Amino acid sequence: MRTVELLLDEAAELAVREAWRRLADAGLPSQARHRSPTNCPHLTLAACPELTAPIRWELAEVAACLPLPVRFTGVLRFERPTSVLAWSLDLDSALAGLHRRVWEAVASDSPPDTLSPFHEPGRWSPHITLGRTRRAGAFAGRRVPGLLPTPPLSVRLTTLRSYDTETGALEVLEPRP
Repeated sequence: MRTVELLLDEAAELAVREAWRRLADAGLPSQARHRSPTNCPHLTLAACPELTAPIRWELAEVAACLPLPVRFTGVLRFERPTSVLAWSLDLDSALAGLHRRVWEAVASDSPPDTLSPFHEPGRWSPHITLGRTRRAGAFAGRRVPGLLPTPPLSVRLTTLRSYDTETGALEVLEPRP
């Protein structure tokens, strides 16, 4: 699978990494424990089996819309089949529109049964993952928000990239020249 993701500006990335560190220091599940050089704070927009030429064409237009200002709205916890702790993002009209364009691009040239329903517009919940584990309820009943730094109010989504889950390769998706 190939993900389509947005990276954060430097200040927001540092804030997320600080949250990761604090969770790890408290012995909680944290993205800081993932030592892969490709691990960095990101917002996943969609995933598809491959980035075909038609998908790439559309994603180049999306990349031309960056940077996109967004704001964090607070802590989010959910279970699906893993326990996830995240900072949620405000799904304003600009972010919703960008997400819809990415979804339509990947859906236009991918078999429908290969796309995650969690990424569908209307079901997608924009968030930056802070910690994840297969232990159900891992973040329930804990005073986690008190451990975390205050997320920055003003954030910019700066770079569109893709991650290949089979090879581990990263690719920055550039706007067309």
